[in-house]
Amino acid sequence: MESDLHSDDEIKEILKLKKVAVIGMSKNTSKAAHYVPRYLSENGFDIIPVNPSSDEILGKKCYDSVSKIESDIDIVDIFRPSDEVLPFVKDAIRKRPKVIWLQEGIHNLEAEELARNAGIDVVFNRCMLAEHQRLC
Repeated sequence: MESDLHSDDEIKEILKLKKVAVIGMSKNTSKAAHYVPRYLSENGFDIIPVNPSSDEILGKKCYDSVSKIESDIDIVDIFRPSDEVLPFVKDAIRKRPKVIWLQEGIHNLEAEELARNAGIDVVFNRCMLAEHQRLC
């Protein structure tokens, strides 16, 4: 699977943004959808879990959807299968984040184009943990 065309410098700039809503965040500590946001939280990011089946993860209130989060969001980080991404991106666009980040292995052209047309930068098929460790 291809990756987006962001340069290392562009990814470094994105990683300076600290308020991150994590769609599909998991309570299961062995899943990337748990240990990636935990790592980010431990490294200065303000993580907001989005998981309708949990009330709290990592001691933080869970939200049913990104659009229900009261505060502004810099990045929406998505841990969902590629074919399930579109409705989450549509919901996220309402919050006007600066970036939608589709984790490693996730790529959805329709959702990405929709976000870009709304003026939102899109990163796809990249892991925030791996990119942070590599570049920061």
